[in-house]
Amino acid sequence: MTLSIYSDDHFMKQALLEAQNAFDEGEIPIGAVVVCENKIIAKDHNRVERLNDATAHAEMLAITAAQNHLGSKYLNECTLFVTLEPCSMCAGGLFWTQIGRVVIGALDKERGFSQFNKDIIHPKTDLKLGVMASESETMLKDFFKKLRGN
Repeated sequence: MTLSIYSDDHFMKQALLEAQNAFDEGEIPIGAVVVCENKIIAKDHNRVERLNDATAHAEMLAITAAQNHLGSKYLNECTLFVTLEPCSMCAGGLFWTQIGRVVIGALDKERGFSQFNKDIIHPKTDLKLGVMASESETMLKDFFKKLRGN
């Protein structure tokens, strides 16, 4: 097995670092990284509480930053690495950007887009599920335990 700094695990680790930033700021720990030509061009984490904005999800913030970086509304040559399955809002954003690939850590069995409409992702977008899912799930569980005072 050959390890590469361009592996899905490598970039998901970067998304997990963003999720940790969210955790540390008291935000639900979800991180997102956009990669183009094996380079991170955008990254962010949930900022819903900080910005008092229900749409300030990690994916939406990273998408906007990537579009600004590229000067394009389309991200068809890019990959989004996200620690938790996107909600329907974020999946809709991914559809409109025509993102080339989405790599998801943990599935969201309550609010993930696949619970509502699996076809909301652009038909040309490749999906990969479960990359470093246990790390993402552990961070989420730890966050909600801390929030509840357990």
